[in-house]
Amino acid sequence: MSVVESVFVATEETPAQVAAWLVGVARCEVTAAEGSLIRLRMPATVHDGWYGVVVQPNGYVEVDPEPDDVQAMDPYDIEIQLRGGRDEAALRAEAGLLFAALVHDRADLPMLLVHDLAILVAAHMPGVGTRSFDWPTTPDGPDIAVWRGWAVERRSHGE
Repeated sequence: MSVVESVFVATEETPAQVAAWLVGVARCEVTAAEGSLIRLRMPATVHDGWYGVVVQPNGYVEVDPEPDDVQAMDPYDIEIQLRGGRDEAALRAEAGLLFAALVHDRADLPMLLVHDLAILVAAHMPGVGTRSFDWPTTPDGPDIAVWRGWAVERRSHGE
């Protein structure tokens, strides 16, 4: 299964600090650290087994995108990838539980839950709340009217 669920987090924390947060909140175990990429495993809650987790800097950032190339996750610093499991439905369920746990623990951080980098599932904005989006809202420019106000605004260079 090549589907990935991603939680994007707007934070100044390093991938190692975010990985330590996951150890505490989601009972993850660090399995490897390769520079700014941290690999963990997370016990399943929906069924028996484990999920692979990768914490890394957001590699999908467009510095100065054209209007049609804007993505909701562009201003987010960290990506937490969740992979594996029995099937896509179980993976999506686990990702939703992880997102909820992270929001509950750190409601001060903006976060996005994105399915396979193509569907914006949910967003959390401090002081605003948490919202689930109708399927299939994309994190892309054409759906910006749907997610504007629920995603971090683009930052200028040097911020």
